[in-house]
Amino acid sequence: MTTVVKIGGARTVDPAGALADVASLTADGEDVAVVHGGSPSVDETLERLGIEPEYVETPSGVVGRFTDAETMEVFEMVFGHLNTQLVASLQSLGVDAVGLNGVDGKLLYGPRKSAVRVVEDGKRKIRRGDHSGSIREVNADLLETLFADGYTPVASPPMAGADDGDVAPVNTDADRSAAHVAGALGATLVLLTDVEGIYRDPEDPATLIESVETTADWQALEAAAEGFMERKVMAIEEALTGGAEEVVVADANAEDPVSRALSGAGTHVHTSALDTEGDTAAETETQS
Repeated sequence: MTTVVKIGGARTVDPAGALADVASLTADGEDVAVVHGGSPSVDETLERLGIEPEYVETPSGVVGRFTDAETMEVFEMVFGHLNTQLVASLQSLGVDAVGLNGVDGKLLYGPRKSAVRVVEDGKRKIRRGDHSGSIREVNADLLETLFADGYTPVASPPMAGADDGDVAPVNTDADRSAAHVAGALGATLVLLTDVEGIYRDPEDPATLIESVETTADWQALEAAAEGFMERKVMAIEEALTGGAEEVVVADANAEDPVSRALSGAGTHVHTSALDTEGDTAAETETQS
């Protein structure tokens, strides 16, 4: 079985437990790919540099980062640092980890967006100068080669954005990056975050949605998702329609969080909840 583990970048997420669990799984012969985020660290670095992070709302109501050229430079720097730290931590645990971003080997590849649709003061507008992209291809052969040679890939944005033949690093959402990787590998995707899963009432952990198996369950899940969970639901849909076996949203800070999630903890979404022959999740215009 192949597992893709997405480690969230939230300030309240401690990756240590997840990394130790990944080390245990790989020691047992499991193929595990790690994908990580880091948007809060990007914001912190921008603020230290005196740059105000900019978020915009899309016509579909999703709030995301507007990535201009200056922000993109910080994004590359911060994600490179985080990737190296995670790889070093895994190597300290005896895992032969290899750090990658989406540009390496065109791991994550697709068209670059030069503009995005946004809503400002109730009006729809076009914002030019965006440095983000939409993933259309995953180099699964690269990941399979690493697995075959005993390596554990640790991947992150940016992606390889194509524009009239030119390729450049551009921003893309980390959850959706993990979703595309899991789909391409036919893997189980574990989205680790700072809560136990998706709740019917976002303020009440006792309302955890444990299993999503039918169309009605899926509709209830979509209705329950608010804020950052809306992005995770988009990622879940893309993973399952792309070929993933199952998606689990679970608590990164629990003991043995990956093993626990694979054993039943968190919110489990099954392919039966979706028409996997249909369209993938609607594209959002902004990214992580």
